Amino acid sequence: MQKLTGQSADIVSENIDQLKTLFPEAVAEGKIDFETLKQLLGDAVEEREEKYGLNWHGKRRARQLALTPSTGTLRPCPEESVDWDTTQNLMIEGDNLEVLKLLQKSYAGKVKLIYIDPPYNTGKDFVYPDNFQDNIKNYLELTGQVEGGAKISSNTEASGRFHTDWLNMMYPRLKLARNLLRNDGVIFISIDDAEVSNLRKVCDDLFGEENFVDTIIWEKRYSPQNAVQWFSEAHDFILVYALNKEVWKPNLLERSDEMNARYRNIDDDPRGDWKPENATAQAGHGTASQFYELISPSGQKFQPPNGRCWVYTKSRMEEMIADNRVWFGNTGNSTPAIKRFLTEVKQGVACQTIWKYDEVGHNQEGKKEIKELFPDSMPFDTPKPTRLIERILQIATTNSTDDIVLDFFAGSGTTAHSVYLVNKSDNGKRRFILVQIPEVTEDKKYPNIAEVTKERLRRAGKAIARKAAKSAKEHQNQKDLFASFASSRESPLDLGFRVFKLDTSNIRAWQPNRDDLEQTLLDHTEHIVAGRSEQDILYELLLKLGLDLTVPIETRLISREAAKNAKETKEGEETTNDSLKVNPFANFASSRDSLAVHSIGAGALLVCLAEAINRDAVEPLAQGIIGWHAELKPAVDTRLVFRDSAFADDVTKTNLTAILQQHGLDDVRSL
Repeated sequence: MQKLTGQSADIVSENIDQLKTLFPEAVAEGKIDFETLKQLLGDAVEEREEKYGLNWHGKRRARQLALTPSTGTLRPCPEESVDWDTTQNLMIEGDNLEVLKLLQKSYAGKVKLIYIDPPYNTGKDFVYPDNFQDNIKNYLELTGQVEGGAKISSNTEASGRFHTDWLNMMYPRLKLARNLLRNDGVIFISIDDAEVSNLRKVCDDLFGEENFVDTIIWEKRYSPQNAVQWFSEAHDFILVYALNKEVWKPNLLERSDEMNARYRNIDDDPRGDWKPENATAQAGHGTASQFYELISPSGQKFQPPNGRCWVYTKSRMEEMIADNRVWFGNTGNSTPAIKRFLTEVKQGVACQTIWKYDEVGHNQEGKKEIKELFPDSMPFDTPKPTRLIERILQIATTNSTDDIVLDFFAGSGTTAHSVYLVNKSDNGKRRFILVQIPEVTEDKKYPNIAEVTKERLRRAGKAIARKAAKSAKEHQNQKDLFASFASSRESPLDLGFRVFKLDTSNIRAWQPNRDDLEQTLLDHTEHIVAGRSEQDILYELLLKLGLDLTVPIETRLISREAAKNAKETKEGEETTNDSLKVNPFANFASSRDSLAVHSIGAGALLVCLAEAINRDAVEPLAQGIIGWHAELKPAVDTRLVFRDSAFADDVTKTNLTAILQQHGLDDVRSL
């Protein structure tokens, strides 16, 4: 059996494997031969000492930090979640650097949109001091989860690293985030004047200058501030980068009533509303065939104005006139105009780069939304308005697919709230992944920001369901709010979220005591950290094996009798013994006669984490798994995982593996 470790994906090893696939001659004994690689790349190699780009103290370390595997995991918290069994949304509490590392396998190349509103570099206290040696321990100390208390490093101009510290924080997170984007994915980043130029250079470095899409100017204030020294700042920036600009295209925005009002049908044309457009073009852009005398049906003669030519050639213009596509006024003697029909224009409008507050909201609107949800307190100071994020969702996602939206600086949860609202408006299936560090607040009711995030999602979901149910006059009592709203939709609106929390790995790391190696070996006989549940381990397996954290999990208790029944069931015949199914979050009673087995992803992964498997249990357990596997008929090869310390001895482990392999279950692993 192959053993699983307590580290996240090794990005360096994966990069080397990819390089080996492309340039096998440049890899020898697992090492890169740079001289050979240079020869293979030819003129594409840059060897000058002075190069264009942004450099700062710590950039090399920041790059290395992104490549260092995480020793953490994500522990499920169904008691803090909403609709755990059905939701496809995730709310992850933890340091986003470590969380992004842990998501690399399961969500690489799957995220359609990333929106982040990172902490602006104001020179005040900074809450992301990454520790190169042990960032998990650093995170637990920072958030007061272990002794040491909350520690916050200062990022002040006096330190001489005003920009450096901020860049060292952002670089590894953006580097890891890039890996999660789909080929047609895009990232939107809110930022102010202090770091917009540096952030632009960092993104050019990570995403490629050729994938820069645009800089959006958002009008965040609607009234001037007079108590300022220079100018009243009224805007922020939003940088937009695509993973592949040639592939990603923004959606058109919906046409407004004001735009459509410009089209009328004053001549009762059966093709509908139209508006007149100039029939001439600049002379410098025309050809000789576009300079001619135009005669209207009434006999009126027209010449193009000086410096202009007709927009069409003479023959084409005559065709347009014959098709009633040229307007000469009510009398037939007015200057000609081309009729542009509403049905023939794009049913949408390209998004402009200046977003006015009356279109997408402003800071005060964001605060008002929070106040409506938290009338008894103001737990977050600087929330973005939902209309701003809704605009981004409209541009970068669609309602026809379950696009994943990631925000790893979640704050109060505006992004998730906006996903709820947009899905409600267009019957969409967008999913979100939020990440928020439990940064300490001064609010007694909500001791950290992650608690604010979770509570906002709970309240926002209830408010949306309540409003929809009320408008449909279907809510007869409070308990029916979600059900009545869901039944009125083509597909149920997902107003839930699964909560996970960052913690140290469930798999014990090898930490030898060189003064007492014998005791160290005894201490590491059990590979699982004490106090961790089967569900903790299950979800760590999902991360390590690259499976979605919302993948369905079914659990059965396999006993001697159940194994016998499963063995007697003919292949392809469905079992009706539903009594073997149990809630995966129930308390299991794994024993010699009853062992819990989990099926993940309809049989793609089968897991048994029983603490004791003796020789007598091998045959019934194996036959129970074989029978269930035959019933599930997974579309992919099944992987099986067992707790290594559970086996009474090597013979027990070998026998179980052999029986499974005889029935085609070859991929058997232990932890």
